[in-house]
Amino acid sequence: MGVEGAMTPVHLYFVSRICKDAAGAAGNIFAIGLFVSPIPTFKRIVRNKSTEHFSGLPYIYALLNCLICMWYGSPFVSDDNLLVMTVNSAGAVFQFVYIILFITFADRANKVRMTGFLLAIIGAFAVSVAGSLQIPEPALRRITVGSLSGASLISMFASPLFAIVPNGIGTVLGITQLVLYFYFKRRPKDKLKEPLVEPIA
Repeated sequence: MGVEGAMTPVHLYFVSRICKDAAGAAGNIFAIGLFVSPIPTFKRIVRNKSTEHFSGLPYIYALLNCLICMWYGSPFVSDDNLLVMTVNSAGAVFQFVYIILFITFADRANKVRMTGFLLAIIGAFAVSVAGSLQIPEPALRRITVGSLSGASLISMFASPLFAIVPNGIGTVLGITQLVLYFYFKRRPKDKLKEPLVEPIA
């Protein structure tokens, strides 16, 4: 009899639990490393008393992600994801502190902007919690909050791309203008002199 034959459902359950807990612990270690990685940046901000050219958006998105993942791991949504709830609770604290420091040392315009974003995130999280509690079916509630968690995770990792999006759009519009310019420049001049609207006799 092979190894598979010797494994009873009870053995398989315990093996799967051990693997899940080990993966969860490793994920938490990496997550904590990710949460503390901005500390040098904020040491510089505090030392210089200025946010300089840094953007606060990644911390806004990270806070939203941590809050939703924390809610997903809570007993109200999942009954076996305690590690998810605890690590994201710690992450939410880190991100909240970063945002408060950013607001403290930002110029007036960025203070108002970041405060607005922070209030919007708190509001969105409150709506997510209240809305998910209206779903009576536990499995559907878990899937719904899990989907929100996945979307917020993608937005968190995509948030640094906001630094290049405006330039990317500007590049596309600039290329469009050049194409139109060369297209009309190559047309015969007599064609360009034709009236745009035919006169009505």
